Amino acid sequence: MACRGEPAGGGTPAEKSVVSAPTPEPAADAVVRLGYQKIGPPFLLKARSESLDRRLTALHAKAEWIEFQTGPLLLEAIRARAVDIGYVGETPPVFAQAGGVPFVYVATDPPAPQAEAIVVPRASKLQKLEDLRGKKIALNRGSNVHYLLLRALERAKLALTDVTVVYLAPPDARSAFDTGQVDAWIIWDPFLAAAELSGARILADGTGLVDNHLFYVVRREFAEQQPALVSGVLDEYRQLSEWAGGHAEEASKISAASSGVAYEALLRAERRHPYGLLPITTEILNKQQTIADAFQRQALIPGKIQVDQAYLPAAGYTASR
Repeated sequence: MACRGEPAGGGTPAEKSVVSAPTPEPAADAVVRLGYQKIGPPFLLKARSESLDRRLTALHAKAEWIEFQTGPLLLEAIRARAVDIGYVGETPPVFAQAGGVPFVYVATDPPAPQAEAIVVPRASKLQKLEDLRGKKIALNRGSNVHYLLLRALERAKLALTDVTVVYLAPPDARSAFDTGQVDAWIIWDPFLAAAELSGARILADGTGLVDNHLFYVVRREFAEQQPALVSGVLDEYRQLSEWAGGHAEEASKISAASSGVAYEALLRAERRHPYGLLPITTEILNKQQTIADAFQRQALIPGKIQVDQAYLPAAGYTASR
């Protein structure tokens, strides 16, 4: 059995990325089902899909786009074979793997700790993390901000039982927050940026607490059977990510036109979202293992998982692609 944090079978991901077996071509008229949320390269690529469409046509395939409100829902769609490639935060894959969802990590974005935060009403008396004791906190269960809660409580020397966690999806959480039904809300961009523009105050963001990686994940069977399609889609994400990193205003205008989210909120989110596609490394797998272990200790996932079992070297993005 592989050691904790080490890719199954031993060796680093980079060492195991060389595959001698021939790469199968995609089946004729294949469909690549792409799951996305209202942030990041996938959302932009949907709006600027001409390059992807040309690439997939050359591979005898086409894209089908499916929007999700949260990462956990996207990963459940992977379980149901309704999505092939998705884009989620660092915590949803942990819950998904614990629940038996057959996916693999293939690439990641750079850390974005400022893109998620604990917010309170501007007039709230809460001024520091220790003030959360006894308070009601809204968040989406199993999302990236769920781990931010654990780390924030650890920093404040509070137990999970010292607060009341109210599990709500972003729209319902926003309503509960605005009407005073909860004392704090833990949320990610662009919902975070929208809340700030509406008067919410950041009690603490992820800086010094979490990395907040965003991951590209692929349904395992699809990764095994359609590596050419996976590689092609990842390369399109890479190119668009590099463009977006230097064109925050234009990227925000494109997203605002098709998302229903205000341009000002998207621009704020874009400016604190570091772009660039990165390979999955042993260090990143180790960090995911740390997150998994934290949730296991709190009995929030049913048992211990081995994160490296959700890594398939042959499907992983490499900088040379």
